[in-house]
This record gives sequence, C-alpha cells and structure tokens, in this order.
Amino acid sequence: MALPEPIERLISLLKKFPGVGEKSARRMAFYVLQEGESFGADLARSVGELNRRLTTCEKCGNLTETQPCPICGDPLRDRSLLCVTETIEDLVSIEQSGLFNGLYFVLGTSLSPLEDRESLPEETVRLLRKRFEEYPIREAIIATNPRIEGDMTFYALLDALRDVPVKKSRLAYGLPVGGSIEFADRVTLHAALESRQEVRE
Repeated sequence: MALPEPIERLISLLKKFPGVGEKSARRMAFYVLQEGESFGADLARSVGELNRRLTTCEKCGNLTETQPCPICGDPLRDRSLLCVTETIEDLVSIEQSGLFNGLYFVLGTSLSPLEDRESLPEETVRLLRKRFEEYPIREAIIATNPRIEGDMTFYALLDALRDVPVKKSRLAYGLPVGGSIEFADRVTLHAALESRQEVRE
C-alpha cells in the first residue's frame, strides 16, 4: 500500500538517523501525525533552529550559541588539562559525567582504514596546536574510541603533536573494545579517566 507522499518523505528523512530502519521511521512518522499539528510545528521549529542558532566554538569545536562556548569561557575550568575527542557526542558524554573539569578540543573527524589517508586535516591540526599556544596545558588526554578508527586517529595525533612538550595520555581500556565513549556510563568513564595511561613517545 502506497502511503501519502508527505508521510513517505518524512519516513525517508527519518531513516537517515543512525540506527533507524524502515519500521522505526514509519512508527515515528505516524506518531508525529497522531500528535497533531501543534506538535509537528514545534518539532519543525526546533529542527529549523538548530542551524539558525547553533554554531561550533571557534576554540574547541563544541556546539554553542556564543563565542567562545560556555566551557571555553568558564574561568573556573582547569586550563592545564585538554581532552581531545573525536566527536561532539563524545565531549557531551564526558562533560555530563561530571568527571572532567578541563578544556576540550573536538576533532570532528577520525581516520579510517577504508580511506587513503594517514594524517588528520591540516586545519584541524593547526587549530589543535593553537590550543597549546593559548593555554598553559600540561597534559593532553586523547579520548579516541577503542576501535581501529580510534587507534589510527590516536597515532595520527601523537605524530601531529610529537614536538609539543606536554604529557600525553589515553583513556584506559575500561571502555569495551569496539565500543563508543558516547554510550559509556559514568562508572566506566570514571575508570577510563582515572586509569588513563601516559604515552611514551
């Protein structure tokens, strides 16, 4: 049975979300329809505001409505610690755990064995190195995910920062291999941060 075109279009868009298949997308689409026009209008307005109101912090790459973001602008943060994450979602997970009070830098990318490149984008490396020039950082915690992409990104970071004279450490493998920081619970993140290992170059 063919569905009306507006519903088919919404289902097609919802299927682009990670982990959302045909059935889940159809269920969400009908939920929006059943909730009525007010809910649909609120949802559309909220989605529209994402790009209109949010941008990335020019210092760390976090999502923000202001420059710099509230974390970078907070004078109470420990500016001697820098946590480097692959994604904004990873930053959010670590920040919401309440276990880290330093600064962040979001790479916004990771290396993959399927790609023909072994180093991070030059602009990303330039902005990261600028953090070490701006703040008295004594330790860089490299919080890449414990899977092959995270390992490749970790070693690329070590290479990019090889001449930066600060302690470099990586989250301990309390995190499951092949897992994601984004989905780790507070206890697991606490163990990974507390047991982080210094990298000997």
